[in-house]
Amino acid sequence: MLLPLLFIPLCGFLFISTYWGLLEKPSEKIIKYMGLIVSTLTFLYSLFIWYNFDNSTADFQFIYEFGKLPLLNINCYIGIDGISLFFIILTTLLIPICIIASWNSIKVNWLSYIFIFIWIEIFLIFVFTVLDLLAFYIFFESTLIPMFLLIGVWGSRERKIHAAYQFFLYTLLGSVLMLLAILYIYQQIGTTDIQILHITKFEFNVQLLLWLAFFASFAVKVPMIPFHIWLPEAHVEAPTAGSVLLAGILLKMGTYGFLRFSLPMFPDASIYFTPLIYLLSVLAIIYTSFTTIRQIDLKKVIAYSSIGHMAYVTLGIFSFNTEGIEGSIFIMLSHGLVSSALFLSIGIIYDRYKTRIIKYYRGLTLVMPLFSIFFFYFILANTGVPGSSSFIGEFLVLVGTFKINTTVALLASLGIILSAIYSIWLYNRVMFGQLTIYLHKYNDITLREFIILLPFIILILLLGICPWIILDSIHASVLNLVEIFDSI
Repeated sequence: MLLPLLFIPLCGFLFISTYWGLLEKPSEKIIKYMGLIVSTLTFLYSLFIWYNFDNSTADFQFIYEFGKLPLLNINCYIGIDGISLFFIILTTLLIPICIIASWNSIKVNWLSYIFIFIWIEIFLIFVFTVLDLLAFYIFFESTLIPMFLLIGVWGSRERKIHAAYQFFLYTLLGSVLMLLAILYIYQQIGTTDIQILHITKFEFNVQLLLWLAFFASFAVKVPMIPFHIWLPEAHVEAPTAGSVLLAGILLKMGTYGFLRFSLPMFPDASIYFTPLIYLLSVLAIIYTSFTTIRQIDLKKVIAYSSIGHMAYVTLGIFSFNTEGIEGSIFIMLSHGLVSSALFLSIGIIYDRYKTRIIKYYRGLTLVMPLFSIFFFYFILANTGVPGSSSFIGEFLVLVGTFKINTTVALLASLGIILSAIYSIWLYNRVMFGQLTIYLHKYNDITLREFIILLPFIILILLLGICPWIILDSIHASVLNLVEIFDSI
């Protein structure tokens, strides 16, 4: 059942290429609609997979084998469990939204733009479904190429080339150690099959070294303090759709890597390095919150707040209990919705005024009342108020962390207060006050922008009220992961 999930966007790529090649003057409008139709069909098929998913088992489902390389003993195949299911759905949801959001803002080279989104969707689906460690690394790094082009070609400011190279080099260099660790594992075990590696017991000292090698790659992707320098710069220079993809799904690859590899393959090392994770996570929550308060760029406010929210994820993952890990997955999905909605909202006012500097905005409620309501809801969700998806995830993470270390849980709870400070202050500065002379001519959101933002409102509210929609599907896989640490 997973094969059409890859087959649909690939066929779309071939169909669009054929259309472009056969006509002398192909219509970019038709290219847009083709890309939107292909990505929407992929999303609908991902919902079909969810409908057929069996919540009662922790085993990988819908396994499909591409083939085996007998000389290397590498068996490339794909499958999903409860942990990976919703990351696929989130990926396929955000791609069509990104295309709609770019409908009027991208003026040139729509063919290449659509191709980038098709290929990054294929790479991300492979990242969350492939069950071979070496293949995972290949697709894990392949996502860098389309994102590099997206920032470098369609970025909004003069420093876009610098930001693209910084993003590419930071994340690529962080993964070199993981590649060396994979080669070592292959040499010792003779395979990179994930299901075999999950039941392989490594010596303690070997676990420590391998865990650090994987940590070097995943920590940069999250990003954790102090590996976060590339993120604000990449967000500021990227187009709106690039920021949505980056915050919505690409940051989740690092924390997904912790869940899929670091914890089940190196459980002893994970416990050993837990104090390091707690220290870096608490520092990230407090430091980035204070850093967010003093930002003057709208995108940097959301970028730094993302680092703080992802720190809750790492706390939950390394709590080694059901509440913490389920809460961390819930935060990842919630953050993918909330941060994407905030970046889209910023993109809406940037399209009108061509600046993201906060001091130029004041009194937007007078000219954009409907937008101000949407933005206020997303701001509240970013603070984690009850009734939003963020509240469920943060509550579960704090409960799971409190069971392990009360001091860390208390320090992490400061992030809730600090996030309320910078979020509400941001809204107050932008939306209220005397209207500046530059803003009086701009209208409220259009029908297209309303269609973009409405699904986020519905999903954030739905998950905040009915969290079992997600929790029921991930529970069996999380229990299976927690059992590893119950036996240690």
